[in-house]
Amino acid sequence: MTASTSQVDITPAADAVLRRLIDQHGPLMFHQSGGCCDGSAPMCYPRGEFRTGASDVLLGTVGEDTPFWMSADQYEYWKHTHLTVDVVPGRGGGFSLEAPEGVRFLIRSRLLTDEESAHIQVSAG
Repeated sequence: MTASTSQVDITPAADAVLRRLIDQHGPLMFHQSGGCCDGSAPMCYPRGEFRTGASDVLLGTVGEDTPFWMSADQYEYWKHTHLTVDVVPGRGGGFSLEAPEGVRFLIRSRLLTDEESAHIQVSAG
């Protein structure tokens, strides 16, 4: 295990959608804000169009170099989990870039192992 462990990953299917979106829109980012409904789903935006700040936590990157941010309040609930970005058929709400593709990103989670927890490093916005 490396000195630092990423707390977020992406499935091959979600990565394929992400790569298509990058080809269309350029560099992207994910942000998960919490709240209800689609606010609890990861939203995909062109990098720089969603402003992160001190109340956001960088969990890591997915794909080749796509940052995944989460609001600090939401992170308090998820800090003991490893998150995997996946994609399923259907349309989510909101402004996430995958919506016109007829799919939506979602999060699958599992508890971190003790070893993973000891090596997690996150950054504040």
